[in-house]
Amino acid sequence: MPRKTKASRKTDMSLEKKIQISEDFEVGNAGASKTYPLQCSALRKGGHVMMKDQPCKIVEMATSAPGKHGHAKIHLVGIGIFSGKKQEVICPSSHSMMVPHVKREDYQVIGVWDGSMNLLDNKGVVKNFVSLPEGELGIEIQARFEAEEDIMVTVMSALDEEVVVGLKKLPK
Repeated sequence: MPRKTKASRKTDMSLEKKIQISEDFEVGNAGASKTYPLQCSALRKGGHVMMKDQPCKIVEMATSAPGKHGHAKIHLVGIGIFSGKKQEVICPSSHSMMVPHVKREDYQVIGVWDGSMNLLDNKGVVKNFVSLPEGELGIEIQARFEAEEDIMVTVMSALDEEVVVGLKKLPK
């Protein structure tokens, strides 16, 4: 039997560590990120940005001149796309902020009950148990569906959350 040297013991230990690490990472995803970095100076009014860990739509943007010892600052005011709350952030124009991947899709409403909806996309895929929005929009969706109108809703999604943001008549 060959004698174990320090080097052979090291490789045995590293192999054990590799096995242990690979067991820890059994579940994974495709690596798609829910946000991406963008320099503050490249942000625009009407765009989206993460403010205080919430995806927000930028409604106001002001740039200040660089001071004696610093960078130009950008003052951003945004409204949370899910909460509706106003957020404010000031950051140097050369710094990066995280921007969420925001997706808007239209769906046909095929069912409404108990605060939920069933929706159908343009590929024929059914999306079940989408929350009916609160307030006027939710009341209007319910009333139009009960009146047997063909309607479409616009669903905005970001960071694994979604909300119905619009309503329109189904084009014929």
